[in-house]
Amino acid sequence: MKSSIILCGGQSRRMGQDKGSMIIKDKPMIKYILSTLNNEIDEAIIVLNDCERISKYKDFINPNDYTYRIKFVEDKIKNKGPISGILTGLENITTEYAIVFPCDNPFISKNTIQTLFSEITENLQAVVPYHDPENKLKTSEPLHSIYNKNIIPLINELILKDSLHIKGIIEKIETKYVLIDNKKILKKEFRNLNRPEDLEIFN
Repeated sequence: MKSSIILCGGQSRRMGQDKGSMIIKDKPMIKYILSTLNNEIDEAIIVLNDCERISKYKDFINPNDYTYRIKFVEDKIKNKGPISGILTGLENITTEYAIVFPCDNPFISKNTIQTLFSEITENLQAVVPYHDPENKLKTSEPLHSIYNKNIIPLINELILKDSLHIKGIIEKIETKYVLIDNKKILKKEFRNLNRPEDLEIFN
């Protein structure tokens, strides 16, 4: 059994509009990720920052279009960034592990999802892709990683201390780093769309 957590609680200040629901080539951006997850997972937890946004997403996401169960949840702790979204997602999964994605990355592939899940071994708490062997932590992609729900107490502890950097989690737990080698995992899959000019890639 596999789960995914999709983070849609950001303020999208640089883009100027909500990114997950933004139309890219005739469909909302989040739907690219949802389609890629078909036949790869058993459930997806979509984390949004308030009830109003949950209602908005329910209007255009039809769970019957996907092979897995979809659950919409509200951020447990407000204004704490993606660490709160990961916490909220992990508290709602029914499996042991979940792969996390931001809603503004339509490029992730089935192959990368399969590759990261294949790295899970007993007692492992995270599987994290990274770019540079000289500095795994610094060049890691913690918002495109797999986490075990047993790290929930640690995340709660870090939030209480206002230590909100995701890399502060992975350096404290049993982590398997996986190189983004442009063979099994492609670098282009980790491009985020943060500003209007980033959308030129679709033209």
